[in-house]
Amino acid sequence: VQLVESGGGLVQPGGSLRLSCAASGLTFGDWSMGWFRQTSGPVREGVAFINRDGETTDYADSVKGRFTISRDNDKNTLYLQMNNLKPEDTAVYFCAAPPRRWLYSTDIETYVHWGQGTQVSVSS
Repeated sequence: VQLVESGGGLVQPGGSLRLSCAASGLTFGDWSMGWFRQTSGPVREGVAFINRDGETTDYADSVKGRFTISRDNDKNTLYLQMNNLKPEDTAVYFCAAPPRRWLYSTDIETYVHWGQGTQVSVSS
């Protein structure tokens, strides 16, 4: 399984970014996916989750109403639309997949396949 994130960058507070995660080595439409982020410390937190067909999503309280997770199974791509960004959203963002298809989880311990991450910086 290979996951490659893109779309990070520097944006002013209140701005928007869309992250993408290109997936290969798996039947993407059978797999739930998640976005996570990590600041300067060792803790990685879950941001958003989506089931295999996009019908079920979950969000961290800190991003509800601002971030939207989506997927295009025809393109094997996961997205994270981030609006009204705040300085506290600054982090490295990772996409991740669980160890097997059909499994949906919001628990970071479930996820075993990770991308390399993309930096998002929110600053004026």
